[in-house]
Amino acid sequence: MSGPDAPDGELLARVFLNRVVEPGDEIGGRWVRELGAVEVARRLRDGSPRLAGVSDKRWAGLLSRAASAAPERDLAAARDAGVRFVRPGDTEWPAQLDDLGDARPMGLWVRGRANLRMWALRSVALVGARACTEYGAHMAATLAADLAERGWVVVSGGAYGVDGAAHRGALGAGGATVAVLACGVDRPYPRGHTELINRIARQGLVVGELPPGDHPTPSRFIVRNRVIAALTSGTVVVEAAYRSGSLVTARAAQRLGRHIMGVPGPATSALSAGVHELLRGGANLVTDAAEVVELVGGMGELAPDRRGPVLPRDLLEPDTRHILAALPASRAATAAEVADGARTTVDDAVARLYELRSLGYVERHGDGWKLTRQAMTSARAGRTGG
Repeated sequence: MSGPDAPDGELLARVFLNRVVEPGDEIGGRWVRELGAVEVARRLRDGSPRLAGVSDKRWAGLLSRAASAAPERDLAAARDAGVRFVRPGDTEWPAQLDDLGDARPMGLWVRGRANLRMWALRSVALVGARACTEYGAHMAATLAADLAERGWVVVSGGAYGVDGAAHRGALGAGGATVAVLACGVDRPYPRGHTELINRIARQGLVVGELPPGDHPTPSRFIVRNRVIAALTSGTVVVEAAYRSGSLVTARAAQRLGRHIMGVPGPATSALSAGVHELLRGGANLVTDAAEVVELVGGMGELAPDRRGPVLPRDLLEPDTRHILAALPASRAATAAEVADGARTTVDDAVARLYELRSLGYVERHGDGWKLTRQAMTSARAGRTGG
């Protein structure tokens, strides 16, 4: 862009197109890519020359919407609501949204003080069922809080269920969160989350493609999910039935080359069936924030190794553990029997049996050796841990 008037013209054109063209419309995106936003806006205002690729009915609909569009009015309403319009090429524009190609937003309405581009650089999407279980809400809130404490921005859709739990978890930890809405960012939806979304706007960011005052529709929720997927380094699905909209987000993330993660649930839960299908299809199984960060974070941000509790018998030398394992569970055995079972000499077996006696694992029974109750308990704990 060159000249003092070009940025204003481009801004007005994109705000105009944001009102006329539906989010995710790849034909509209192709027009802008090939002709530029200013020229596309002019043709829609004038009605000619006609733009290619749409039916007569759709062209008429676009012209009707163009006739009532008023970008200056939208910008004024946004300013009154403390909202700004961020477009491709702005310093605040997250470059990863360009991965959407012609489905890239014309621009985003942003409410909140933080810099969207900076926050998006280290962000993770947490999505899932609206009618989630207590388990789903707990996992979403815990993951979000732990991610926030590790310096990650939690992105979700502001809806009931998993979305709300994720936002609250991040806010409760004093962290950063972004709500991507399927309506105007000045009109919180759902209404029951008005207080939550206003709090997100104060502490984080509320983002949306639709202009001020616009209402959500079922299709807009689906299309909105591609923004959540593109904005973040990876998407975690906490709970989802087979037809959950959160799976749309995960599939969009997969197409964009982002990390896809799922939190497993009970095999009998219909609300985890969609997640389990994702996992069967190659998504990464995660159970805590460390495992999420291992996938989306930088080199060296590894999750700790998972091990069971250290048992007293784990501290024995390997050869001594072999002797202990060679003793029968229900009767005494001679040193020769134990040596044979452990594949060692009788002298070595006797020496290690006396060591085990001093540690309380075995006791003498005449010429034989038998496990003590302590050893039996330790053996059961070892099997349970495995």
